[in-house]
Amino acid sequence: MTAAEPPKTAGDAIAWAAARFKRARLSYGHGTDNAVDEAAALVFHVAGWAHDSAPAAYRRLLPPAARLELGRLVTRRIRERIPAAYLTGVTWFAGHEIHVDPRVLVPRSPLAELIETQFRPFIEPGGVRRILDIGTGSGCIAIACAHAFAAAEVDATDLSPAALEVATDNVRRHRLEARVQPRRANIYAGLGRRRYDIIVSNPPYVPEAEVRALPAEYQHEPALGLASGGDGLDAVRGILAGARRHLAPGGILVVEVGDSQPAVERAWPRLPFIWLDFERGGGGVFLLTDDGVADVR
Repeated sequence: MTAAEPPKTAGDAIAWAAARFKRARLSYGHGTDNAVDEAAALVFHVAGWAHDSAPAAYRRLLPPAARLELGRLVTRRIRERIPAAYLTGVTWFAGHEIHVDPRVLVPRSPLAELIETQFRPFIEPGGVRRILDIGTGSGCIAIACAHAFAAAEVDATDLSPAALEVATDNVRRHRLEARVQPRRANIYAGLGRRRYDIIVSNPPYVPEAEVRALPAEYQHEPALGLASGGDGLDAVRGILAGARRHLAPGGILVVEVGDSQPAVERAWPRLPFIWLDFERGGGGVFLLTDDGVADVR
């Protein structure tokens, strides 16, 4: 076995890849947050195994072709700093398989946890009929919402035609064409007078200067999905400004702003934001009720 050749068992191969990632000082944050999980994602992908087969699968032998492919992917991950999800073409969001490529961001939002609980206790799930996902990207949030609310119709909007191609493909893979409609729209422009019980968004919220300073892994992602003006709040401003016209009575607006939370609080000090907590980590997500968005100026 050479230094560039993975070991034969899955567990040893994961340890081998993780050690190489640590030495290379990679950056994470695209579905994983450490070298071991990143390595495991590649090993299970090349083997064609389900992740829920771990840890028993760690003792299994990798086929020769899988070992060869693993070596190739590990090398690319290190040399090109490509997120693992782009190398495999697949990631998971709220328990659902989502296909991704560099046309869209890699799903990693804590909103998944909120969707899995059907936005309880902030809304009665049985009354949800229409949902809007602003900046849908891969379609992961819209698809997860459609699975969580079986009676709801979901508009999945994005400004990028390339992103909408990916979202449309994922909607088809999940057989949700009857209830999830990818639409090109600039926030609300293009939606007419539609109103929604839930408006949810993981919009771009990073200041432009900060995007350029992000680790190399993030430079593989579309800048349109990350940067949002000089202060990072251009998209949030648009979402808040039109929420009153598009939120149904009793509806909720849920928006992820990540590390821009302090900037949002400074920009709108009088809005009654509810900042949400997540058991699995993550933050910077606010919720406003229909009464709350009425205070937007």
